[in-house]
Amino acid sequence: MVKIITDTTAVLAPDIAGRYDIPVIPQIIHLGDASYREGIDIDIPAFMQRLTSSKATPRTSAPPPELFIEAFQRLAPAGEPILCIHPSADVSGTVRSATIAKGEFPGSDIRIIDTRTIGSPLGTMVELAAGWAAAGDSADAIVSKLNGYIKRCRLFFLVATLEYLQRGGRIGGAAALVGTVLQIKPILEVRDGKVEPLERERTHKRALARMKELVIEQAAPGDDALISVMHAGAPDEGQALAEDLQARLRLSKTPPVVAVPPAIVTHGGPGILGVGFFAR
Repeated sequence: MVKIITDTTAVLAPDIAGRYDIPVIPQIIHLGDASYREGIDIDIPAFMQRLTSSKATPRTSAPPPELFIEAFQRLAPAGEPILCIHPSADVSGTVRSATIAKGEFPGSDIRIIDTRTIGSPLGTMVELAAGWAAAGDSADAIVSKLNGYIKRCRLFFLVATLEYLQRGGRIGGAAALVGTVLQIKPILEVRDGKVEPLERERTHKRALARMKELVIEQAAPGDDALISVMHAGAPDEGQALAEDLQARLRLSKTPPVVAVPPAIVTHGGPGILGVGFFAR
């Protein structure tokens, strides 16, 4: 059976990772002189508390190749293909680390997949791939299906400030918004792997309303949209957004609401509110 590997930026639910035996490689968080493996040495509540109380600017780095090598050493002897499904190489060095580690296993069928996104829609694709693998699909078939979902993947989000994106160098085309004299609340998207401006509004309320409209206009019909909601320190707003989208799109259940991990909060800041989905 095809084996699946991902990393903590996928925000994969622990029960899903456990059910399919998916290694989840931790991103590395740096706070002051200390470094932490995301989800192992530091969790989301502890990071959020430190982010708001410490003067130290957090930084991130991709998992080192050694962490992938450990996973490959466990899975490769079985002789099955291994699919590593990770965030856009334009916002993370994870794909590069996995590719370096792959070089240590020249006789193994290891495929590194850049999904051109990050966060919960990445996790959705990881879960889909694991399900296809469990059903007996070949690696070629899974990669082909994933490529179709990658093309349809959308991620829209709001941030409280562009400061974190600018400071972390992950701002992409949204850099044009920095320093504007207007008090604006931009709607951002991950487009072809980069953070880009989508639209701008004058208030958070209007930006949120417009973001919902854009999701409703573009999402695939019903549950095929595979909608997920993300937040950083805004669980009530995230839940309300998910329930509103469920009602307006007539979904069979409320979309999952996930707290984004430290590696994403470091670059987007507290107050992130986003929607991942798959377009028509």
